[in-house]
Amino acid sequence: MPTLAGVVMMLGTWARWAAIFGGFGGRDEGERGGGMLELLVMALLAPLAATMIQLAISRTREYQADASGARLTHNPLYLANALRKLETANERMAMADASPATAHLFIVNPLSGGLFSRLFSTHPPLEERIRRLEQMAHSG
Repeated sequence: MPTLAGVVMMLGTWARWAAIFGGFGGRDEGERGGGMLELLVMALLAPLAATMIQLAISRTREYQADASGARLTHNPLYLANALRKLETANERMAMADASPATAHLFIVNPLSGGLFSRLFSTHPPLEERIRRLEQMAHSG
């Protein structure tokens, strides 16, 4: 998946440069106009798509880290309880210095927000992380 994000970002960069220098279109103006619009759309959407892919990778890695930690301790409920405690502490004492640029450094997402902010979050929802850990405890 990181490679896919890099490819999408590279396509967007190529599209931007092609738009600047006249595109990949045909020789006459009528053919070039449609290609230019497509290049512009690609140049705008490719970085957004690459960011979404990178954030999805980050959330997947969080789940993998939780599973590895649960296997290491031989009790997924220990990690689930620790996550609950971290979330409680996070709710009581909000991190004043936390920003979207530093959110990925935290174990629990230090930022709050609605559905839109969750879409662009580096952390999966805490409830889902805990649910998966509890499911590991009951299945193993």
